[in-house]
Amino acid sequence: MYGKASAPEYQGALTTLSVNSSLVDVLAEGTERLREAERSGRPEEAARCGLAVAEAHRRLGQVREADRAWKASYRSARAAGDTGAMAWALWSGGTLARQRGAFPLAWRLLGLAAELGERGGDIVVRGYSLAGLAETGRIQGDYEAVGRLHEQLLAEARRRGEARHTVWALEGIAQMHRNTGDYDGAYALFEEAAEIAERADDRRGHAWALRGLADVLSVRDKDTELALELLSRAETTCRTMNLTSALAYNHKMRGNVLYRSGRYAEAREMYGLALEEFRAMSEPRGEALSRLGLAKALAQLGRDRAETAAELADLAQVLERSGLRHARQMVTRAQEEFGLDAEVAR
Repeated sequence: MYGKASAPEYQGALTTLSVNSSLVDVLAEGTERLREAERSGRPEEAARCGLAVAEAHRRLGQVREADRAWKASYRSARAAGDTGAMAWALWSGGTLARQRGAFPLAWRLLGLAAELGERGGDIVVRGYSLAGLAETGRIQGDYEAVGRLHEQLLAEARRRGEARHTVWALEGIAQMHRNTGDYDGAYALFEEAAEIAERADDRRGHAWALRGLADVLSVRDKDTELALELLSRAETTCRTMNLTSALAYNHKMRGNVLYRSGRYAEAREMYGLALEEFRAMSEPRGEALSRLGLAKALAQLGRDRAETAAELADLAQVLERSGLRHARQMVTRAQEEFGLDAEVAR
């Protein structure tokens, strides 16, 4: 049985904040409490409040501010000798590094966070950090390496009745099923994640699950209208909670759904919007995926073959350098779709 979803990253004086609190509100209250802790010379409290500030900035797509905030939180935690708070700050930094596409740094920071969490006896930050490592590997397309870790974390979350982490693990495993062509398995897991998230009032997790369901409905069932309806429901949540990154991925998925149904002009508009959003928050993975969708939509609308070939070749190089294997394979499939693989090889 799962209880109501909680937000363990909201700590110290901010424990009353909800997992569904608007990020703008989290940032405002977190900044105020952080300043109070700094003025009164309480480094441990400053570290805890600084974590919420860092996470709010990160989720709002404010990369520079998030980078400064997690580092300041870590320094305060170290000054206070608080191992758990140090681990949480490193988790935030590692999550930001993954968001920015700095995967080696993400692996290092999240690994250190997991070690410090275990050393300090904080099983929650240890679990979050291991989950971060699993998600980093999944995003890079290394499913064999992190599949077992996803399953392990899912089992632990179920055993402890942690709704939010159960939803995260289900969605990660579902995404791997979807990307390897097991649409039925993916749909079942996304559906379970959506049900648990809704019961636990985890609106962020529910929005991501709806996005996953929309993707499968579009690919497997060709049910464009229901997929768009689910994405609209998820978008409402993203806007209410100011989930900048999730909203951009929602728009990119809407572009995918429209593209698959042959509505190329509408898909072009959505990919273009998502591309602007990802660039504004310096999120290279989302930017690359939006560029790919936009290139395909423009090709379908009559763009010059040479321009399409050049765009896809450049994307392939970008993704090769960044280590995003699955996304790189998507570019290869696009080159084959438009008969450009031979041209690129020359």
